[in-house]
Amino acid sequence: MSAVLLLRPPGVYPPQGDTALLAACVRREPLDGSSRVLDLCTGTGAVALVAARAGARVTAVDLSARAVATAWFNSRLHHRRVRVRRGDLLAPVAGGSYDLITANPPYVPVRAGSGAAGRGAALAWDAGPDGRLVLDRICREAPGLLAPGGVLLVVQSAVADVRATLVLLRAAGLRAEVAAHRRQEFGPVMTARAALFEQRGLIRPGERAEELVVVRGVLER
Repeated sequence: MSAVLLLRPPGVYPPQGDTALLAACVRREPLDGSSRVLDLCTGTGAVALVAARAGARVTAVDLSARAVATAWFNSRLHHRRVRVRRGDLLAPVAGGSYDLITANPPYVPVRAGSGAAGRGAALAWDAGPDGRLVLDRICREAPGLLAPGGVLLVVQSAVADVRATLVLLRAAGLRAEVAAHRRQEFGPVMTARAALFEQRGLIRPGERAEELVVVRGVLER
């Protein structure tokens, strides 16, 4: 994703390893001009642009007003039509139907008592004590907006319990599996919480790398 020119203002989650992994999975989906795509937690709009380049009709959603403005600007910068909406996950697109839903939600666990969701820039990564504050909602709610044969792609860190994502998506009626993974060194946020992760048994003592995973769920026709 680093080769793509994008506006990345302070306070908006910049494309990183999880963005690149999710984008690579989007490129493997058979998108065309008839495809309806929803990108949740869009940030800069990087993943939405990948789908738009394939000709898909894309809607991008974020809770952050700054992220919404950034995604809108980046879609214009690249001359791609992306419908950008501000709101809480699926609220702005209630009643819609999509062939592909993508999500790069917050998934970093926080210390108990420090507040569930983050504020400011941390809104893009803080996700409650177990890292699943937003992931669980996506797993429960997004399948209801998939068209028959539709696909849900969600990227997360292994510290936020990949198995829980698989279990929830299967309970929602999807055929779910790990579609891609990559290991990368901790960035500043994860490094700052390494001691917390060690204490909870999420990583081994001294470990300073995480496994990023894309889970792919399919609603059978």
